[in-house]
Formats: sequence, structure tokens, C-alpha cells
Amino acid sequence: MNVHVQGCEVTADVAPRPVRRENGQREVFCGLTGIVWLHRKIQDAFFLVVGSRTCAHLIQSAAGVMIFAEPRFATAIMEEKDLAGLTDANDELDRIVAQLIARRPDIRLLFLVGSCPSEVIKLDLSRAALRLSQKFSPGVRILNYSGSGIETTFTQGEDACLASLVPAAPPNGTSEDQLLIVGSLADVVEDQFMRLFDAFGIGTVQFLPPRNSAALPEVGPNTRFLLAQPFLADTARALEDRGAVRLAAPFPLGVEGTTAWLRAAAAAFGVPPALFETVTQPYRIRAEQALVRYRDQLGGRRIFLFPDSQLEIPLARFLSRELSMQLVEVGTPYLHREHLAEELRLLPDDVVLSEGQDVDLQLDRCRMARPDLVVCGLGLANPLEAEGMTTKWSIELVFTPIQGYEQAADLAGLFARPLVRRAKLVA
Repeated sequence: MNVHVQGCEVTADVAPRPVRRENGQREVFCGLTGIVWLHRKIQDAFFLVVGSRTCAHLIQSAAGVMIFAEPRFATAIMEEKDLAGLTDANDELDRIVAQLIARRPDIRLLFLVGSCPSEVIKLDLSRAALRLSQKFSPGVRILNYSGSGIETTFTQGEDACLASLVPAAPPNGTSEDQLLIVGSLADVVEDQFMRLFDAFGIGTVQFLPPRNSAALPEVGPNTRFLLAQPFLADTARALEDRGAVRLAAPFPLGVEGTTAWLRAAAAAFGVPPALFETVTQPYRIRAEQALVRYRDQLGGRRIFLFPDSQLEIPLARFLSRELSMQLVEVGTPYLHREHLAEELRLLPDDVVLSEGQDVDLQLDRCRMARPDLVVCGLGLANPLEAEGMTTKWSIELVFTPIQGYEQAADLAGLFARPLVRRAKLVA
């Protein structure tokens, strides 16, 4: 956890609506966690964390990988001789990378991932990545980014990773507009969206990250991009620096969010409104029907969202508008007012928003409110459960496919299950 000067101030966002801004002790997961889903998405990439044994234990635990498995991530651990200056850290890193590439000839993209030990911070991993990339070119591209828990919350590790890919993306090879979907999505969700874009008649649709590093999307002034995740500020900035244009939209959570997200792409590419309605209507109807049972279970229930993943505001919109839940407080680690403008407009006027965290003050507010359900990180869940509250691990909302029409009911089910479990325990 990181400690800052305690205190808060009230600001206003673009809606405008009041936002409680807090600076205090935070309860956050490390940004290295993003490797767990990114290594599954980019199928020929390897993630080499330069860090400590703590880093290795974190990723091993989060991924649940057994010792005899061959995952596409590892940790180059800083040993005592490295810390004592008895070895040259760059020479050691070069040696480890050479061994890794020799052992795993399937690797085409290698990320050197920085962590938070001071000895790692002193290493210039960007220079190391350039040096090693030249050495192993053209067979392996080597990039770097920081997953340090000092610098990132756990979803910002993905942001740093994708931002590092943007400079390596080729320029637009055509004068026609191209659609780019930005953010790691489960393959099944990506395929579902692709079928919809095909039905709209949108020509070239690409994804970042790609499933294979050889399929890096083209990026340039003809790129129109939709963010699939709300925590990709650095990636969006890198794309805009290349001339790409962001399409403003809510995020594709629930029926309403998915429809508005798809409509933003359809409008940008001149899809006739009648065609859009024809294509999406069956999906909307099916998803709305699937949500009915969960609305009966969750309607009127009070929910408190601690800041953790930056998914909190789109989730709050979905829970409030599609499941009729009452929002006690919606916290988020960072509120990007431009990227979330469409989401903010859809929240209830009286919603309590908080940005950043002073965990002790927020716990006090949560205990006083006694909500029916608390969404929080793993570190807070067990203590709150011991106090008789019902909790939902926010990290599950990142590991589980929740975007799109077909997943709307699955997303609702993630919030219903803890309440069902609690009811059975007290029965």
C-alpha cells in the first residue's frame, strides 16, 4: 500500500457533479497482475518481470499456474549478488534473455516488465529493450513497460503494456478509415463484436492487443478507435499522438452500454440507423430478457463500490439503470473525465462519487451505510465479511468476460451470487 498525506477536497466534473477527491492510504493490487490476462491474449508474447521474489509469488498466485506448467511469463529475480554490485545487472539480464529465447523459440514478442524494488528502478529497461531488440532482430521484438505497484493500480499494467505497443504499430497503408478496438477482450467477446461489425458492413476492424504480435494493427490519421476498457488513458494518448481519433462512447457493459458503444462506431462509419436496429435488435431483446431474473434479485439493493479497477463508474451505470440497484458510493482510483463523460451523464443526479482513496475514511463511510453489497479488493473483502457485510471481489470483474450483449446476464450474475450465498448462510 502507498501512503500519502490524508485529506480530501470536493471538485466538479464535466457533468458537472460533485466528486470527493481523497489522498490517503490506498488498498490497491499491483500493476503486474495485468500479465495474467495479457499473456493469454497475445499468444506469442512472453512477459519477463525484472523484480524480486515477491513479484514472482504475486504472479504465480494470481495466475494459479502449477510448477510444471510452461507459462509465458517469468521473473528475473534480483539476487543478493546483484544487490551487492558483484554482478553487472545488464549483463545478467542479457544472459537471462538469451537463455529464454533459446529455450522458447515460439516467442516473437518479449516484454521486459519493470517492478518497484529500488534496484530495478535504477535499471534503464528501455535502453536494455532497445539493445536486446537489435541483438535478436528480426526474430524477436523486445519492448518494455512498468508494472510497478508504486506507479500503477492493477489494471494500469495493461495500459502501460498497450501503450508500449503503439510505437511499434505500422502506419495506415490505406486512405480508408479503419476501426480499432482498444483493450484486452476475451476471444469469445472479440468474435461476437466482430460478427456485429461485419453485419454493419464496417470494412477493416482491428484489435489492440492482437492475438498474435505479427497482427499489430495499423495506426494513423485514418484510425478511429473505441476504448473497450476505461483504464487506458496512456494508450489513448499514444494513439492520438499517431493521429488516431477516439470515438466518444459509454463502455460496452450491459445492454445499454453495448448498444451505445456499437452505435458510436456505426455512426462514425455511416451505418444506416435502420440497419443498425435490424442487426442489434435480436441481441438486445435476448440480453434484456436474460437480465429480468437478476433485476428481481438485485432491484432496490444498496451497493458500495470501493476504488480498485477503474471499471467502477461503467459498472455503477449498469447496476443503477439496468438492474435498479441503489448506489451508496462509487469510488474509482482515477476519474478520466473525458473518457468517462458519456458514463457520467447516465449516472443518477444524487450519486456520491469519490476519486482516489483514503481507505480508513472510506471504510468508516461504508460501515455507517451498511450496504447490501460491497465491491472491493481482496484485502478488504475478508475483514468486511467478518463484520457481517456481503462482498464481491472486484478483480473477478477483470478476469471474467463481461463485455457485450451475450455477457450482460453473466455480469449481473456476478453481483447476484454473493447475495444468494449470504442468504443461504443465514437461512
